[in-house]
Parts: sequence; structure tokens; C-alpha cells
Amino acid sequence: MRATGLYIALLCLSFAASAQDLNARITVLSPKIQTTNKRVFQSLETAMKDFLNGHKWLNDVVTPQERIDCNFVLNITSWDGGSNFSGELQVQSSRPVFNSNYNTTLLSVNDKDFDFVYTEGQSIDYSDQSFQSNLSSVMAFYAYIIAGMDYDSFSLNGGSAYYALAQNVVINAQTSSYKGWKAFDDNSNRYWLAENINNKVYALLRNFLYDYHRNGLDVMADNAGKGRKHILALLPMLAQLDRQRTGAMFPLVFFTAKSDELVSLYAHTDATDRIAAMNILSQADPANGIKYQELQKN
Repeated sequence: MRATGLYIALLCLSFAASAQDLNARITVLSPKIQTTNKRVFQSLETAMKDFLNGHKWLNDVVTPQERIDCNFVLNITSWDGGSNFSGELQVQSSRPVFNSNYNTTLLSVNDKDFDFVYTEGQSIDYSDQSFQSNLSSVMAFYAYIIAGMDYDSFSLNGGSAYYALAQNVVINAQTSSYKGWKAFDDNSNRYWLAENINNKVYALLRNFLYDYHRNGLDVMADNAGKGRKHILALLPMLAQLDRQRTGAMFPLVFFTAKSDELVSLYAHTDATDRIAAMNILSQADPANGIKYQELQKN
């Protein structure tokens, strides 16, 4: 009987391990909250970690080395002392570059419209079929966006299935009163990120993401010059993006994640490539124009 029980326990542990698709690091901060009892925030941090790392997000079976690295930093800005919280959620994900120890950022977003209900000690429930809670829906939404961007960076349009699931989270959340899920809430929220990333208007950016990573960054360990030249040839695609379109969230998210990396790629190349990159990037992303002007320096 004990042997049978041990077998079942090992089977459950094996299933739990195989279900982990994300390597999510969770941090819950509460510097603005005046309380000596921080236990509820520690409980929330643990519940978020268990939810993100314990749920099966991907269709494929992944090894521990293939889990997607991501960070969720939740800064609690308001708490009523009970179960109602407000905060800002910073979400970042990355993936390794082939044959190197460098991880490239894929997603970097700051979600300021994050109100939710949580009771200390509760587990977090989620269903793809209906809206359960804002806490689980927001995390599930970003988990699917993270998965989609990771897959898009390895294969052309590889993330489509996960972007569709993120869109489904948005659709289910239309029944809720929480901010961030509806078109009229803001021009840069979850609704618009899902809309953009599933819209053919931004297919060019998804194509760029694939080509940039697989044929640019991933070849640089073997031939840095070749990788940079390939990326430089791709940059004019970014100038074609419509950033004036209402709710142009996807380009904003892209440049937030990639602007520093793009500058570092060309900071120490010859003047011709540096100036060419600066001109294209300044046109494509004027909000970060000062940053790109650094490429004028020798």
C-alpha cells in the first residue's frame, strides 16, 4: 500500500514538473502601504508564483532548460486592509541568444490599471472559458503574450495560437468592470495589445521579430558582422509601422523592450552603419530619439 502511495505521489510530482512552462520570478512590493503585517503580501507573492509556474500554458512539452524566463513585479499602491488591492504590474520576458550567455528582452510592459481582489491564503483559479477574477485573468493574459512572443522569435508566426488565447482572455473580461480590458479605457492597455498583436496591420512587426532574432541575433555568436548587417537591412521595416493609429500598443511595447538593445548593437560599429541605424530608428521611434542620437558619437 505504501509503495502504491509513493508511486502516485511520484506521478503527481512528475506531472507538476512537466506542467511548468514558465520560469516566472514574482516580486510583490508595498512601500506605500503603512502596515507592520506584510504577511498578506508574502502570501500573494507565493500564490502568484504557484499560479504562473504551476499552470500548463504551452501546447508543447518543454524541458527545464526550455522554460520561458519572465519577471512579474507587482507594486501595491493601495490596499483597503481587507481583500481589495490596486497596483502597477511590470512584466518582462526574455529568451537566450543562440551560442551565447546573452538573454534578449522580448517583452517589457508596465500595466498601471491593475485592481484586484485577493484573500490571504487563497489559491488562484483560472478558466479559459470564463472570467474568474481580475488577478488570474491579468496573469493569464501576460502568460499567453509571453508565450506568443517567445514562439514568434523562434519561428515565423509561431506565436499565433497563444495570441489568440490572450485575445480570448480579453473577450471573457468584457463582462467585468475592471479597467484595462476595454477599448475606451485607454489607448495603451491590454485590449489594444491583444488587438494589435492579432491584427494583420502589425504582421510586419511580427515578421521583423522573427527575422531579427533568428537571422540576426542568433547568428552573431558565430559572425557578429553578418548578424548586424542583417538587422540593419531589416530596420527600414520599422519605419513602415503606423504609430499614429489609435491604440498603437504593439509598437510601443516593442520599442520599450528593444530600444536599448538596438543602440548597443550599433554603438561600436563603423560610422556609416551607426548613422544609418540612427536615422532609421529616430524616424521609426521618435519617442526615443535622444537615445538613438547616442549613435552619432564615436
